Formats: sequence, structure tokens, C-alpha cells
Amino acid sequence: MVNLSKAFSYFKPFKALVLGDFLFDTYTTGKVKRISPEAPVPVMEVMSQTSRPGGAGNVVLNLQSLGAEVTAVGRLGEDPEGVRLRHSLGLADTNVLLVEPNYKTPVKNRLISDSQQLLRIDFETISPTLEGIEMRVIQELAHLIPTMQVIAISDYGKGFLTERILRYTLDTARKAKVPTVVDPKGIEFNKYRGAYILKPNLGEAYAAARCLPSVSLDEVASHLLQYTDCLLITRSEAGITIFEGLQKRSDFPVRSKEVKDVTGAGDTVLAVICLGVANGLDIQQSAELANIAAGLSIERVGCVQITLSELAERLLTVDSGTKIFNESHSYALHQVLRKKLYTLLVLEKGQTMTNGLFRTIRKLSHRESALIIYIQDTHPDDEFTHLLASLHEVNCIILQTESLQNLCSTIHPHAVYRLQEDCPVLFQSAANLLELLAMQEKREDPTSLGDLIMAPPKQSFPS
Repeated sequence: MVNLSKAFSYFKPFKALVLGDFLFDTYTTGKVKRISPEAPVPVMEVMSQTSRPGGAGNVVLNLQSLGAEVTAVGRLGEDPEGVRLRHSLGLADTNVLLVEPNYKTPVKNRLISDSQQLLRIDFETISPTLEGIEMRVIQELAHLIPTMQVIAISDYGKGFLTERILRYTLDTARKAKVPTVVDPKGIEFNKYRGAYILKPNLGEAYAAARCLPSVSLDEVASHLLQYTDCLLITRSEAGITIFEGLQKRSDFPVRSKEVKDVTGAGDTVLAVICLGVANGLDIQQSAELANIAAGLSIERVGCVQITLSELAERLLTVDSGTKIFNESHSYALHQVLRKKLYTLLVLEKGQTMTNGLFRTIRKLSHRESALIIYIQDTHPDDEFTHLLASLHEVNCIILQTESLQNLCSTIHPHAVYRLQEDCPVLFQSAANLLELLAMQEKREDPTSLGDLIMAPPKQSFPS
């Protein structure tokens, strides 16, 4: 596995353009208890029905959950589904979702019982984009593309992505040095020529290469690499394979605890690849992260959105270095701690692993909140830091930032402890700590944090 901990910690917000077919996914769930007397088919008693964006819309939601500022370009029908789809995306005014007369917003209704998909019913009309809409899209792309850090092209074969729109997008992006990641459809990949990354699934790759299943994947790649700089093939339970030219192949096995539903996993991979590319990761690191995110996605039913926090938690099972952050990692740290209650334990410079520290960590980890350790040392001992990171009781480690006051005012811990003579001292609240730290910063000759503690030393843990 490539080293992901350092790469993950440097993630920042980015601007992404999503271009493609916007669908509306409906999930009808219920119970099957009998067979119909009219025909030998199961009868499902409907319990609930939910709808959410699908296709390129699911890519938008995935990118948003990963911290992207997304601009969407596509078409919708002049129908209630189109209105609901636009509203559910929650995009800013910069999106370009054009309404095309006589076009029906594609709807996929999945019938699900006991977490298993029984049947999918599609309501759609496949037709090429009208010339007037096509021209408006190209005009919008002209000023949008240069402002982006990455472009995701999500082709579901509904007709919106005409060859003219694709060619203009890929050529303009290449001139502007904006990477494009394409999720293709059909067997004619020539229309995607010039894409930075082409991401077919295994069946699409073989079909586009006109190869039989008996042909090796390397030979399939040799046919498709004429269209792209990098070929990324998703292989379901076999994971992901990348070809960076014919001489460089990399395989990434799937990382999933349980497969429940593969719906939308390709959209998750597309979004995470865009996250990596926009943040300057190489394709190896991006693919490894995407593979882990896809594993999370298929463990749930329907199209789901994976957050950086969830991705970080899963990464910890394979790389404890993901726990370690410093002041330059503030955005990724915020994403990891999002919507969590946590306790901060402050360790001063020179602290080593002692019985008292270990007991403190064990006791604090039994509380309802997560445990974060803040080390007041810009260059702590690597062995000590990684020993702390290896403890499952420790959720996160932060190396010294500009000041502890800035850290606490930014991440708002639920409670703060400092280790004093191998015993924890409790600040009753983060506000109390901020007040003490403010006093420290005003002193002409600042003393240590311990000299400012007003609470009795060796205070016991609250019951």
C-alpha cells in the first residue's frame, strides 16, 4: 500500500466542475411476504420511498462531502423530478443545469427488500442535447473551465454529452492545464481522447477494446491507452487496476468488510480520484484512497456519500500515521473531527511513555468523547509519537501549532486535561483554558502552562 497518511493530512478545499447526465434515483423499500396469486412473482409491501440525485448528481454530492466547491453543468427536464433534483443538489448560483423542453429527467426506481435489490424500473428518454442547449453549455464552459482545479465527466449515456461538448471540454481543459477524470459510457472511447484519466469498469474496458473475456487485461489496456494519459479500471471485487502507459501497471485489492450494494460505487471512486488530483496527489495515492472509499460505499445500500472523516477512520485500520496532524493540516483535521465530541489531553515537551500517561489515556478513552492528544513540541520523538498513534484509545494526535489558544478556539474541545507529575489536571471547560492562555500571552515573561493552573493539582477524574 502506498503511504497515505501524509497525503491525507494535506487535503484542502478545491473547486470542481461536474459535467454529465443528471439522474433522479428513487428507492422503494418494503417486505416480501408472499407470492402473487396472479402470477409467480413476489409481492412487495412498500414501507418507505426516498429519492436523491443519481448519476452526475451523485458525483456532485460525493464531491461536496469531500470538501469541494462544486459547479454542475448538465440538463434537466421541464418536470417535477427536474425541480426536485435541482433543489436536492443544494448548489450555488454558479451551477448550469439547463432545462430542455420535451426532455424527461431520467428516474431510476429501485425496489429493495431486506437490503437486496429486487428490480429496477427506469423512466427515461435518451436523446442528444438540442443545438441551442449545446451552444449555451459551451459558452458557459469557456469561462468556467479555467477557474477549476479538476473536472469530473460523468457519462451515463443519456445523450447530454455530445461529441461537440466533450471535444470542447477536453481540449479547453488540456490547454488550461486542468485535469479531467472521465467515467465513460459505450464502446466508442475516441470521443474521450485527451482525457487525463479514463475510468471505465472492467466490462466497459473489454467492450471498448473489442476484446473477448479470454484476452489479458494488459492487452485491453494497450488498445485504450491511445485515448488517455492514464487508464483506471474498476474491477468490482478485484479492486482497481491502473495503467500509466504500457510499462507501468498497479493493482489495488478491494478493501471492504461486507458487500451490500455496489450502486453508486463508481461515482464514489470518480469523486475521490478528483479529490486526490485536485490536491496534487499522484495517481497511485488517489487510487488507493478511492479504493478504500469504494469499500465504504458498497457496505451500505443505495448511493451514499463518503466523508473525509469516514475515510480517515477506515484509513486508521491500515495506517496509524493517519492520526498525526500539525498546523498545516487544519482543514483535514477539521473534517476528521466533524460532528464529534472529544477530549483534549495536553502533553508538554519531553514527555515520554510512562505508566501514568498510559493510565490517563485508558481512563480518558472510556469517556463518551473521542480522545485527542496535543504534543507541545514541534519535533517530538518519532518513536514516542508513533507509539501513541498505535493505541486504539487515541483518535488523533496534533503536533504543536502556533499556540494552544488558537488550537482550542478553533477545534472547541469538550474538556481539556494536562498531564502533571503523571496525573491528569482537568480544566473544567475549554473556556477556562482559553482564559488562562490569554493571561499567559499578556505576560511579558510567559511561564509554563502548569504555572497558570488555578485548579488543585492531581485533580481526580469526575465520576
